[in-house]
Amino acid sequence: MRHARLLARDDDDVNCGSGGGDRRYTGLRIASIFIILATSLIGALFPVLAKRTKWLSNRIPTRVFDTAKYFGSGVIIATSLIHLLDPAIDELSSPCLPEGWAEYPYALGICLISIFLIFITELVAFRWGTAMLARMGLAHDAHGHGLASHAAHGPETDRATQALTRKQQGSDNSLTREKSGDVESQHSHEPRHDQPQYPHAHSDVEKHHGHHSHHADALGDSPSAQIIGIAVLEFGVLLHSVLIGLTLAVNDEFKVLFIVIIFHQMFEGLGVGSRLAYIRLPQKYNYIPVVGALLFGITTPIGIAVGLGVRQSYNPDSTTASIVSGILDSFSSGILLYTGLVELMAHEFLFNSDMLNGSNAKLAYAIGCMMLGAGLMALLGKWA
Repeated sequence: MRHARLLARDDDDVNCGSGGGDRRYTGLRIASIFIILATSLIGALFPVLAKRTKWLSNRIPTRVFDTAKYFGSGVIIATSLIHLLDPAIDELSSPCLPEGWAEYPYALGICLISIFLIFITELVAFRWGTAMLARMGLAHDAHGHGLASHAAHGPETDRATQALTRKQQGSDNSLTREKSGDVESQHSHEPRHDQPQYPHAHSDVEKHHGHHSHHADALGDSPSAQIIGIAVLEFGVLLHSVLIGLTLAVNDEFKVLFIVIIFHQMFEGLGVGSRLAYIRLPQKYNYIPVVGALLFGITTPIGIAVGLGVRQSYNPDSTTASIVSGILDSFSSGILLYTGLVELMAHEFLFNSDMLNGSNAKLAYAIGCMMLGAGLMALLGKWA
């Protein structure tokens, strides 16, 4: 797609109007709606259903879930740079745009604004949440090292770790002392640090007391924080998916793009689905990860259907289309870049006690999976 656009720039007869997109392969384009729907749903729903279905969860090794989680992190990071930011730069430097667009790197500027907007939004949300917890007499680690599962990426530390952190801070809060005492009595029963913790595997403190309580004392575990975090990730991915669908419906390099997008959507779905599978929510919110996976699965087919409906008048290289898609791609790239580097990479490795205390082999395997996901997604950028 990028190659086709660059060739167009060398042509004296650049199409910048509303002459419409390519009208060939109508039957195959219609079939692509259902084919991409299936592959997208397989990628996004499989991790979610496998994690929530006892029959599948008992039969699929935990290493498979770990691989999908780290692979998905790499996919999201590569998507932000290769599949969003690079096309946005290309679109906002289109020869069809007025000369003013060439005087400043607007795509990079919009991406920068997006990163700060997401950061400030999350900062305000966490400050508000911390204040709410303080009024309830509960503690929160402001540096994030004691957080349990953060919204976008799954469990990092358990309740025991948070209690130990509060104990080390010398808090004289009675509730904190009581919880710290529970943790101290459990040192002999705690698992090794190199054993991964999953949403359905609660901390040893909870197992000792014989119940599976919601981690109300962890800000990152609150339903609202997790839902907001995953909504940010979904927003960036869904915008991208709709634009992909529109492009596929009208692009003249349909066959190559179609094959690439099948793999693209499956990999990206795996990245989103693995993150949805790891969020911990109360039973009444258990439907949210499934809804998130379904939304991802249907957005690209919807984009294709809309593109087919307007392809006689929609020109992806027109001035309006270039500006709109360039701005949306730039904004989405900032969202996914922040999510990938901060919410996924940093929290998964730097603020994760399992990784900090785990074996070198486990760390190398996780990094390898992440780099493989990023590498494959970056390679797909050669064609789409």
